Amino acid sequence: MNIIITRPLIEIENLMADLFNLGHRIIHIPTLKIEPIQIPEINFTEYDGIIFTSANAVRHIPNKNGRSSVNCFCVGSMTEKVARANGFSKTISANGTVNALKNLIVNSDFIKKKAKLAYVCGDNISIDLQSELKSEGFIIEKIINYSSIKINELNNSNHELIKKYPPDVIFVYSLRSAESFVNIVKNYSLLPMMTQSKLMCISRKIKEYFISEGWSKLEIFNPGDEILILNKYKI
Repeated sequence: MNIIITRPLIEIENLMADLFNLGHRIIHIPTLKIEPIQIPEINFTEYDGIIFTSANAVRHIPNKNGRSSVNCFCVGSMTEKVARANGFSKTISANGTVNALKNLIVNSDFIKKKAKLAYVCGDNISIDLQSELKSEGFIIEKIINYSSIKINELNNSNHELIKKYPPDVIFVYSLRSAESFVNIVKNYSLLPMMTQSKLMCISRKIKEYFISEGWSKLEIFNPGDEILILNKYKI
């Protein structure tokens, strides 16, 4: 099976290796360039918990000390895995969506209402989690520690691979990534080929965006379930 994955390489190296071992052909098309933003060290003792909506937010925390003692809320299992690998031991994860993460925090037994939480994220977010949690009575301090820059170009090697091996499945992991991917497809006149693929989106919002752009073979999935999905549907 020919598969396109759009996530940054650092986040999907293990997945790519597993898919290769299963006999799939993988074309990696990065759609976002992640740039760290320098921030002061975070004093974890000032907060009742810390919130991560992406693994990139975890990777760009500057200080190492104090991580093991703070309650850590992660958007999904992949972000939680990265958090634990980076010294956060008191972790709990939602099912991969920001709305599920909000409900997890609101109903958590680990913190009380009016708790002070650090929300660490990138410069572009699709849902205003800070405002939603404030409306629930929490004190939220948003800390932006990375930026995401859209990539709208395709290198010659990947361009040739796509033409030679049209994708059966495409995995897209964020709305900004979706926007970048659509730009790439348009810039390189790949639309007729790509819209025949099964396109997997991690949220309804991303799915709706692709529908507005004329795509039709769309499904929603949870990150981490890629192999299960391929086995289940035998795409």
